[in-house]
Amino acid sequence: MFLCVLLILLLFLSLPTLAAQAQPERTPLTLELLQARLRTPILREGNLTVDLQKMVIDLRAENASFRDAFYQLLRKELGAKPLGLDLSYALILGDFVGSDLGLRTPLYAQAMSSDKLRGVYAPIFTATEQEELERLRFVCLQSLTMSTTGYAYALPNSKDCRSLLGTQSTPSSEITVFRGVLTLVQTRFNGEVKFSNTFFLQSVDAQGATFLQPTNWTETRFGRSVSFNSANFRQQSNFQGSIFFDKANLKQTKFQELADFQGSIFEKTANFNQATFKQLAKFNSVQWQENADFSDVRFANQVQFTKANFNQFLLLTEATFEQAVSFREAEFNQSVNLQGANILNQADFSDARFATDVCLSVPGLTFNSNQAKILGNPGEIGKMFCIPTLQGNQNILRNLGQNFRQQQQVADANELEYTKQRLRLIEMSRRLAATNINSATVASLIKLGFSATQAEAIAQRRLIKLFRNSSKLLTLADIDLEKYTQLSVDAQRLVVRHRLIVGEPLSIGEWLLQAWSWLALSVLLLLSGYGTNFWLVFGVGGLAIAYFGLLFWLVDRYRRLHPVPIIPTSYETISILVSFSVLEFFSLLAIFRNAEQPWLTLGCIFIIIVPVPMALLLRLYQQGRYHDLMDVSYFTEDGTFRQLRLLIGRLPVIPRNQTFRERYMPLLGDRRWNWLNYYDFSLNNLLRLGFNDIRLRDEHLPGIISALAWYQWSLGVIYITLVLWTLSRTIPGLNLLIYLK
Repeated sequence: MFLCVLLILLLFLSLPTLAAQAQPERTPLTLELLQARLRTPILREGNLTVDLQKMVIDLRAENASFRDAFYQLLRKELGAKPLGLDLSYALILGDFVGSDLGLRTPLYAQAMSSDKLRGVYAPIFTATEQEELERLRFVCLQSLTMSTTGYAYALPNSKDCRSLLGTQSTPSSEITVFRGVLTLVQTRFNGEVKFSNTFFLQSVDAQGATFLQPTNWTETRFGRSVSFNSANFRQQSNFQGSIFFDKANLKQTKFQELADFQGSIFEKTANFNQATFKQLAKFNSVQWQENADFSDVRFANQVQFTKANFNQFLLLTEATFEQAVSFREAEFNQSVNLQGANILNQADFSDARFATDVCLSVPGLTFNSNQAKILGNPGEIGKMFCIPTLQGNQNILRNLGQNFRQQQQVADANELEYTKQRLRLIEMSRRLAATNINSATVASLIKLGFSATQAEAIAQRRLIKLFRNSSKLLTLADIDLEKYTQLSVDAQRLVVRHRLIVGEPLSIGEWLLQAWSWLALSVLLLLSGYGTNFWLVFGVGGLAIAYFGLLFWLVDRYRRLHPVPIIPTSYETISILVSFSVLEFFSLLAIFRNAEQPWLTLGCIFIIIVPVPMALLLRLYQQGRYHDLMDVSYFTEDGTFRQLRLLIGRLPVIPRNQTFRERYMPLLGDRRWNWLNYYDFSLNNLLRLGFNDIRLRDEHLPGIISALAWYQWSLGVIYITLVLWTLSRTIPGLNLLIYLK
């Protein structure tokens, strides 16, 4: 007990000492000390710098004489030569008007060419500094070009851009040029900080700086890298219309109030990693020429990226959006990485433009459709999500699908369902075709890259206990970390990813069941997009109806050449061929416009409808036809009435009953429109819908023709099921009735 009390006393006694060590000792800055430091600048990293570290600089109104002298002396020295200014660990009392420290320079409209620009500023600026000013003009020209196409809005209205572009005949207002390095490491500003319309030709380092009052960086130009690492903005920070020519580092920066970057340009990488935005963050109309890194950023309030232009990757990994985030009318030229991000309120991608092959990468996304929403253009946003694997992402796909169903965006919900089933098919394919480490032979393991000793060790280990995942390989003494890392890298490069799996071994029966499931899923994806694409199903049906209609016309109208020819007229032949071509063209058009892999879809249709009918057709003409009623059509129609009918229970052959034989009359071959009846019969067989009830006769009918009709009728049972299933998933009201719980 005594020992505990002693430790507590020692702790309390040491706290003041620790606090004193945390706060650096600062020296009040006087005019004499300032003049001395200006006369003797130090050399730091190759640059002459005015050292005002660890100073207390009083710029308050009651110290007006010192304040005016402070700005006058620094402006005179910093403007005459490229001197840096180091205010690290300093305490600034009162407002700090940083724009009064640089060289006030007019940028006249006459400075349109580089030669004139050098002529105006040659007495003041060095050749390198003149190049920096020329860079400003180039960016202004670039921004003006982009603004005419609708990408940038704020920048061309800035004063310096207007003057450089010559949009005004009178001289524009001046810009402040800060020629040296500005260092603000751990600096504390108790008043407002004003650097508006300032051009920093060298780097700005404000790591760990604290800004207790609003900061104004409006239309500031950062010619070199800028760092606000771990800086703390307690009040509003305004960076509107600023240009960052080099890397902008704002890692772990804290924005306690409004952060306004509207209309800014980031020419290089912008790093906001682990930053915190506690209030509204505005990035509207910002141009990001390279990567924008917002990884692990916490947005406690709304954030706006409206009309922003992302030329490279937008990284939002592990970012948290507690309130609404808006990407309305934004442009994405590279993918958006939302891996592991948290969307707790609303994410709006309405009217956003995505370049080709650009997507929203959302593996590991935390998103609850009951509490949050993702908005986007109906029929488009659902195609923008990309997920590499199904494992670990099923909940994401379900929540995203539920999100769009609640908004009655059925097409987007179906697109996500299609993505889910496509990923499921890939996993099933791997499970069927890849080598399972728990059942592979030693020779197979050696082919995959394991040594003979390692393969033997794997075989011995799985006899005791099966591997659950690939990381368990590290438990073997013969497999070191280097080998495991190599396997992991190869997996990422897809070298062994599709050849090696870890899972329960499949028996022959289980493998066959898995293969059947794989086949059924493949057919559903190819022919209907897993019930999500009605026009694809329509194209498949149209192709089959036209094909079988042509076959039925052929077997009925082209019977033999000898001894008495029974062949169709040339008019009927031309009519059927032209109509077949038209139907096939529109069906193929529907397939190629809606199928993700149209050639595989056509291959699947070919396998289903071509081999069996062709084999029957070849056999029919090979054996010939010798039976009664050769001159009478095999097809009969219900002669009692003609109307559009839904023939769900209809069979392709009439029953053996005299009453039915009287009702069903043979097709008339001498009618010019007779060829339409064969399409009608094909439509009846496949879709159970037709303009007349056409069937095969029940007597003197070759079995091959009957088999051909029954084959299409069997396919029709499957097809009508597919049509109804697809309609149930694509009709909004019916879809909501089925899926919403």
